[in-house]
Amino acid sequence: MLASDPSGLPREALSRMAAAAETVVDCMRELHEARSNLVMEALHGSEGFVEWEHYPPDDVRDPETHAQYFLHAHAPDGRDAPDFAHFHIFMGAAGMPVGVRPAKLHGGAPDAGDGGKMSHVVAISLTPRAMPERLFTTNRWVTAETWYAAPDVVAMLNAFSLDAAAGSQTLNRWITAMMVLFRPHIERLLHERDTTVERWRSLHPGIDVFEDRRLEITSSIDISLERHIEWLDGQI
Repeated sequence: MLASDPSGLPREALSRMAAAAETVVDCMRELHEARSNLVMEALHGSEGFVEWEHYPPDDVRDPETHAQYFLHAHAPDGRDAPDFAHFHIFMGAAGMPVGVRPAKLHGGAPDAGDGGKMSHVVAISLTPRAMPERLFTTNRWVTAETWYAAPDVVAMLNAFSLDAAAGSQTLNRWITAMMVLFRPHIERLLHERDTTVERWRSLHPGIDVFEDRRLEITSSIDISLERHIEWLDGQI
């Protein structure tokens, strides 16, 4: 289940992941006891669940860390089955590490995308029962982000937190913890994302790979909370 070599993870990282696992499980237990779930928390106060709309409407943003997310769902004919809905998770420029700059794209010019220098970190896909089932990354056009190289996006994970964000505190804690629990997976996906983009560029010369609608999902991995936590328990 681990996305990278288990032997390469220091005990410190494993301990952080174990603490995050407890938080993830606690949050889901809280929601279950409240007769809620991850999707319902994101939809709180909404009259319905409309395809392509953001939930909450203005996204959830942490004013201190500049972490951000929203939930949405695609139309049935546009879904990457079995995706029911997914969280898109971002980091704003003001929360990025010192020295991080938008990537220089093909031709040498830095990315000037219309995402306000916001980086898409990862997406978490959910089942109809609101259980996490997959992590994935996307091409730039999908979220209109500004493109940062994988090592820089990985560095953004160190400061990712939604502690001061509005909205459901339980959901905010869950997403923050998921970014720690599945960090090895996320790191690998980001590097695979860059590899996919470069491969696509070489196969389609003369086309702006970042705006090519034929390339949407740049990397993905199926996940299981139960199996990952079982694996983690065996490491510590």
